Amino acid sequence: MKRKGKEKTEDRDKAEPVTSEQQELVDQLQAEKDEILERLQRVSADYANFQKRVARQTADTIAYEKELIIKTLLPALDNFEHTLANAQLGDNAQAFVKGVQIIYDQMLDILKSHGVEQIKALGEKFDPAQHQAMMQRAEPEMADGVVLEEFQKGYKLNGRVIRPSKVIVNKLAAEQPQEDESETKIHIDFQEQTDDDYETKDTE
Repeated sequence: MKRKGKEKTEDRDKAEPVTSEQQELVDQLQAEKDEILERLQRVSADYANFQKRVARQTADTIAYEKELIIKTLLPALDNFEHTLANAQLGDNAQAFVKGVQIIYDQMLDILKSHGVEQIKALGEKFDPAQHQAMMQRAEPEMADGVVLEEFQKGYKLNGRVIRPSKVIVNKLAAEQPQEDESETKIHIDFQEQTDDDYETKDTE
């Protein structure tokens, strides 16, 4: 056992010494490793900061959009308040209705400025992508599949349906095919001829 350990020590002693070029290469590789590690640590820190910044910016953007929408609705709310105040002072129902109509139109303009638009339904062909059929009704003077009545208006946001229109759809009964008159006449003539032949044979 002692001999083997001695042989290993002698082998190490016989190993060639590290040259300056080899040492320089080792130092260079070590420096590159340290630089790459430093870059990875910096990228990792930047990504963590980016995630925090994006979350903060998203929250700020949502808060800003909410504030913007609320500010655009305030004038309509003011007009509603004035209309109600004037209605309490007098009994002019027509003026009250006119004031409410003005507020309604103002609300539609506000929604339109935010990319919201009403879905056309009344008198239009039923479209399951935009309309929700609540019931069916048959009106022969109207085309089949046409929207007859609108329970609740639907809306689209930037072209995407956010609420379909609830409607009544015209559904006409399928017409029964009528028998051809020429075929009916031939059938009757043939029946009469057969009966005559039968009577003739009985007479004979």
